[in-house]
Amino acid sequence: MIEAKGWVTAQAGERYAGHNRVLGVIASLLVGLVLLDIYLVPLPPSCAVRAALASLALVVSLLLTRRLLRNGQLKASLELVLLLLYLLAVCWFTGRTDSPFISAIYLVLMATSLTLGRRITYLMAGLAVASYSLLAAGDSPPLWSQLPGYLIRVFPFILIAHVGAILAGETEAARSEVERLSLTDDLTELNNMRSFEALALQQEKVSRRYQSPYAICMLDADNLKQINDRYGHLAGTELIKWTARVIRSNIRESDIAARFGGDEFIIMYPDHDKEQIRPAVERIVRAMSSCPFSYDGNLMECTLSAGIASFPWDGDDLKSVVKQADLAMYRSKRLGKNRVSLAESERGPGEEREKLQVRGEQLRGRVPQLDGKRAGVHLGKGDLPG
Repeated sequence: MIEAKGWVTAQAGERYAGHNRVLGVIASLLVGLVLLDIYLVPLPPSCAVRAALASLALVVSLLLTRRLLRNGQLKASLELVLLLLYLLAVCWFTGRTDSPFISAIYLVLMATSLTLGRRITYLMAGLAVASYSLLAAGDSPPLWSQLPGYLIRVFPFILIAHVGAILAGETEAARSEVERLSLTDDLTELNNMRSFEALALQQEKVSRRYQSPYAICMLDADNLKQINDRYGHLAGTELIKWTARVIRSNIRESDIAARFGGDEFIIMYPDHDKEQIRPAVERIVRAMSSCPFSYDGNLMECTLSAGIASFPWDGDDLKSVVKQADLAMYRSKRLGKNRVSLAESERGPGEEREKLQVRGEQLRGRVPQLDGKRAGVHLGKGDLPG
């Protein structure tokens, strides 16, 4: 449910903005160190002037990129290349391969690995090796004439890039997992309410912008308390998980489903009003009543009560629409449970259309089987947590 909603995750621009700030600090420190080195260490006047001009060129280039380009991979790549070229120029004027700034190339490689991923990091490592080889060309004799010594000098560039890429990959995987856990309900693997609110508010903005409707459905398991009292809370937990499974099997990728709390669930249907999505909700309710699940050798039946409301007819914002859907769901319970009710704002003479008795109707949708043989949750005593 969550992975398809890319706009729930942190925006790429915001992530790159943090890297750009760090890169700005690195560039400022390097320019300051170069200017301090020119001031403290005697250099030929021409070399000192050229190093100072290179520093000025770097500052101007970074200012232009930040003014003309948006935060993103292209901007970060360009700024890192500019920083590498700056270090190449400074090292050329301050001792070539013996320059005190040669080790700063490692910093560029680490920043690349943390910002741009493995492929671009290896490409930047190749540019770093090429830059070092160009600096070595000014030595007499050229450094690569002694191949072992040359390889020893350039190998750290490749090693730093490789290690940085591995660490960046592990960090990104951990970040993705933390993000997934923060947006997912542990028990049902549906969206949690934090994720649902972010997704639903975004959809509400789209609906307002394009004057399109959306519908909210509230569902509640009818006999969770009885199952808890008779079979224990672990059975109730399996009921909640099974309900989530039924819901997930009967919605589209574009629909947003979440566990509202306890045995209540909420679904947002974009671009449809309550009349249009009513058959889809009926399918969920029928699926639940037609597919009992087994627990510890007992076959247990459960039904759902549902209520539907839609924007803008039942409320002018998400909160009010959810409230109307919740009221409609409780009306389903009062009318006998195992049914669907619509919000009252558009109720007409045909009030009987507001409710749907589904007990005994044939399931239209197919709920995936959990064990390959029958639809149900099968847990024996040996499967229960200790």
